[in-house]
Amino acid sequence: MSLAIRLPTFAQTQTDTVANVKPAGPLADTVLRSRDPRKRSLIAFPVVARSIETDWSIGAVVSYTFHISKDTATRTSNLQGLILYSLNKQLVTAATGTTYFPKEKYILNYQFSYSYFPDSFWGLGKNTPDSAKTPYTFQQYFAYLHLMRSLGHNLFVGVMYEQQNLLRVKHTPGDLLDQEQVVGRNGYLVSGLGASFTYDSRNNAFAPDKGYFAQIFFNHFDKIFGSDYNYTNFVVDLRMFKRIYKDQVLAVQLYDFNNFGKEVPLRSLASFGGANSMRGYYDGRYRDKEQLVLQAEYRVPLFWRFGAVGFADCGDVGHTMLDYQLKNLKYSFGAGLRLALDRKEKLNLRVDYGIGQGSNHGLYFQLGEAF
Repeated sequence: MSLAIRLPTFAQTQTDTVANVKPAGPLADTVLRSRDPRKRSLIAFPVVARSIETDWSIGAVVSYTFHISKDTATRTSNLQGLILYSLNKQLVTAATGTTYFPKEKYILNYQFSYSYFPDSFWGLGKNTPDSAKTPYTFQQYFAYLHLMRSLGHNLFVGVMYEQQNLLRVKHTPGDLLDQEQVVGRNGYLVSGLGASFTYDSRNNAFAPDKGYFAQIFFNHFDKIFGSDYNYTNFVVDLRMFKRIYKDQVLAVQLYDFNNFGKEVPLRSLASFGGANSMRGYYDGRYRDKEQLVLQAEYRVPLFWRFGAVGFADCGDVGHTMLDYQLKNLKYSFGAGLRLALDRKEKLNLRVDYGIGQGSNHGLYFQLGEAF
């Protein structure tokens, strides 16, 4: 799900902007449990958020939680609706959720969204200069479905479908998008089908203090599915959560995003930066076919509902895996505060300040942990 503003399942996402959010794990949406499996809840609340990409944003969320099973061991299903408008005149509306079927034999993640998003592009590759910044705007309809089946022992196998419809793209003729002949710069529709394999032993999806998460998935976009372009996403997402001392937690993530194919459209390229990865860099400051990021956080409880976090990241983008060079990896680091909105479920409001190389830095005001 990058993400300039987190969707209100507070779902872990891929490193995309809020205009192109994608869930990233079968248990990464909610772990809310109800003693009464018949209990349902409907709440609405305002949202305030901030990131480099959007500046401050305001909006509203409607959240509905429910059970479709009388089995008390089955987690609570959830459905959320979101509308956000930013000071940068960006509009995002989305419906997203997770349905847990009886005994969690099946889990369904889904998202449908519409975005109007003024954005920026600096060119393709890992060495683009700050002076290359090029504005453009787009509208996007996005649909995502991910159905998983439990194999037991924390293992899941799944199938997924994704569709992006990018339209009304506006940019200055002859600008950097034209000069580099970026695929999809005038709009497109892509549609793809894929599969996933997941291991998830985390004890909590919002802020686990122990366990592992490992997911490998691919999504193939092809003209037989109605796609304008043929290419394949392949992603490896590995995470570890370990209690170090008392309630202090070390969290580590390795995220590898790859594209295979000659024509990969603009919004499907690897996007470097954002609120959840390489904090301090604008989400999309660097774009290319591939991305590799390693990030770590140390989470420390302070008092009452407050906590603190220190984090460090390194990574880069490349046209192929051979483009990665250890001596040239980009880095970021920073710190933040946490306020537990729900101590039982470990749902936090986070404020982070990330510092990257050069002029890259920024403040984030978000719901839920980065990963």
